[in-house]
Amino acid sequence: MADRPFKILGIQQIAIGGPSKARLKTLWVDMLGLDVTGNFVSERENVDEDICAIGSGPFKVEVDLMQPLDADKKPAVHATPLNHVGLWVDDLPKAVEWLSANGVRFAPGGIRKGAAGYDITFMHPKGNDEFPIGGEGVLIEMVQAPQEVIDAFARMGS
Repeated sequence: MADRPFKILGIQQIAIGGPSKARLKTLWVDMLGLDVTGNFVSERENVDEDICAIGSGPFKVEVDLMQPLDADKKPAVHATPLNHVGLWVDDLPKAVEWLSANGVRFAPGGIRKGAAGYDITFMHPKGNDEFPIGGEGVLIEMVQAPQEVIDAFARMGS
């Protein structure tokens, strides 16, 4: 697969869902010491999330603590405790084009702005007949890395 026109740089985020952010914050903020750096609420995505951080600068990893706005609606962000993993990618449009051409299934919605302001898209957790490769049960968010993150990973030689 040497002709892959993009590179996965590192972990951008992990998103953890539960019926109540308060319980999640007890562990991640009170016990483990993560800082809450923002909040994102979306009716369309049925989510109220606190955005926390581990580390800083280009190597900062988000830990999103999510609860549903309505537990009876979809998407059910609390139904899978490890909701999704976000990966930094150096060229998101090329990645989506190449992966799709090679049988990877993406969730509806295409490339769009995510909660943290970066362009994102989601790899579907399950393949289908047309696109047989999926996340094998894991929702994977692909996140366009800003230039400072691309440069920092390049300096590491990764």
